Amino acid sequence: MTTSRYRESALAAMRRRTLLKYSVAAIVAAGWAGGFTSAMAQSVDLSKWSPEYIRSIAGTETFDTAGTCGKVVPNDYAGKVSYWYTGPFEADPVIAHEQDAAFWEAFKKTYPNIETDVQSITYNELLDKFRTSLLGNAAPMVIRLQILGGVEFAAKGYLEPLKPEDVGYTTADFWPGALKSVTWDGVGYGIPTNNETMGFIWNAKIFADAGLDPEKPPATWDDVVAYSKQIHDKLGISGYGLVAKQNAGNTPFRFMPTIWAYGGGALDEASENPTYEKAQLNSEGTKAALQAIYDMYVRDGSVPTSALTNTQAENQAPFIGGQLAMMIAHPAEYARMLDLASKATGADKEVADAVVENMRYGLIPEGPARRAVVFGGSNIHVVKAEYVEGGVVDEQAVKALICMWTSPEWSTKLAWVGSNPGNLGGFKTEWMKERLDTIKFLDVTTSMLPSGIPFPVLPYAPEIMNIIVPDMMQNVLTGTMTVDEAAEDAAAKVDALSSGGI
Repeated sequence: MTTSRYRESALAAMRRRTLLKYSVAAIVAAGWAGGFTSAMAQSVDLSKWSPEYIRSIAGTETFDTAGTCGKVVPNDYAGKVSYWYTGPFEADPVIAHEQDAAFWEAFKKTYPNIETDVQSITYNELLDKFRTSLLGNAAPMVIRLQILGGVEFAAKGYLEPLKPEDVGYTTADFWPGALKSVTWDGVGYGIPTNNETMGFIWNAKIFADAGLDPEKPPATWDDVVAYSKQIHDKLGISGYGLVAKQNAGNTPFRFMPTIWAYGGGALDEASENPTYEKAQLNSEGTKAALQAIYDMYVRDGSVPTSALTNTQAENQAPFIGGQLAMMIAHPAEYARMLDLASKATGADKEVADAVVENMRYGLIPEGPARRAVVFGGSNIHVVKAEYVEGGVVDEQAVKALICMWTSPEWSTKLAWVGSNPGNLGGFKTEWMKERLDTIKFLDVTTSMLPSGIPFPVLPYAPEIMNIIVPDMMQNVLTGTMTVDEAAEDAAAKVDALSSGGI
C-alpha cells in the first residue's frame, strides 16, 4: 500500500490550515461546547462513570424506537437506501449474527416501504473498498466506518455534514470524545454508533501454575513483560498475545495503549489539548514501549512467534487451548470462548471448559504516565450524492436508517458482545441491563471508557496507525532496526506526512 492513496488534493488544502484547530479547545470553540456541557449535565453522568454507576442506571428507562424515528421520517415513507458496514463474520459469536438479523427485520417492519441494498465488508477490506468506490462514483449512500477512517473522507470532501440533531437526537446523547472523532474543521460529519474500549484478559489457572497470583492481573506493562517471561520459562507456553500484523487495525488498537501508558504517542493525542503538530513516535515513552515488546518477542521469546502476522483472531485458538495466558480484547472474547468450548470434543473439550472457567478480565495495565486504552468504535456517515452509485442520495431513507441504527435500542443491541452503545441513552435501557446480567466482565471493559484516548483526528491517521506504527514494530521485532532507529524512522515519516513531504 502506498502513501499516495491517503493523500489527494484535499490534503494539500488541509495542510494550509493551522493544526491547532483540531485541539479539543478549538473544537469546543467551533461549536461543540454546548454538547460537551450538556453531555456532562444529562441524566447519564459521565463524571460518576464506574461499574457500579453503570449498573445503577441500566434498565431505568424505556424507548420507543419506531415511534421516535417515525417523527423524523414517517414510517410509511417509500424509498431506497444503500449501506456498507462491517457486520458479523464467522469468528463472531452467534448472538452477534442474531442481533444483526434482528435489526434488519425490525427496520423492515418499521419502514416496510424502504428498500435496502446492504453489503457487509470485512474490517480490513472496508477502507480500501470505499476509497475505490469513491473514485468510480460507485459508493453507497451510507457507510459505517471504524473510528479511524471518517476524518480522512470528510477532509477530502466526500461526506455530507451530519450531526445527531439531523436524525432526532442531541449532541448530549453521545460521548464528547466520540464526537471529536467525527469532527473536521469544526463541522460534524458523522454519528457514533458504538464506542469500544477493551480490557485485559488472563487465564487464572496458568497464573497459578506459573507461581503468580491467579486473581491479580499485572498492574503495569513492566509487569506484563515479567509475567510473560515467568509463564514461558515455567510452563513453556506463550505469556502475552502480542499482535503486530502490518496494515491491520488490531495492531494499533493493542499497541497504542502501551505507548500512551509509557508517556509516548503518535503525536500529542494523549494530551488534554492536542495540537498534532509534531510526531512523538521518537519520544522516550514510545521507545520504552518498543523495548517492552522487543524484550518479550526477541529477548525472552515469551510471545507467539507468529505475532508478526497475527491479528487478535489468531490469539483465540491458543487461548482456548490453554497455550496463551494473557491478551487484550473486547468483552466479546468471553462469548467467543464459550462458542469455541461448545464446539470442542474429547480432551480438547475438557481443556476448553477449564479455560472458560478460569478466564478473568481486568483493567488494562498502566504505565509511568497513565492507564490508557484506544477510544475506538465506529461512526456512521452519509456520502455526497456525486460519489454515490446512480448519483442520488435518498435523504429520508438515509435518515430513517441512521435514526434506527444510532437509537438507544439498536446502538445497544448491535454492540451486544463487543462494544458499548454509541447513544448514551443505551446505558439506561433494559437491553443494557440484560447485557450486564448475561455478559460476564462487560462492566469491566465499559469502565475503561474514561481512560480512552482517540486516535489523532487527522485525515492521514489511518496511515499512521495502520502502516507507520506496525512498520515501526516490525522493524524492531525483526531486527531490521534498533529501537532508537525504528522510532526515529517512524517519527520522520509522521512529520513528513504532516508537512506534505512524503
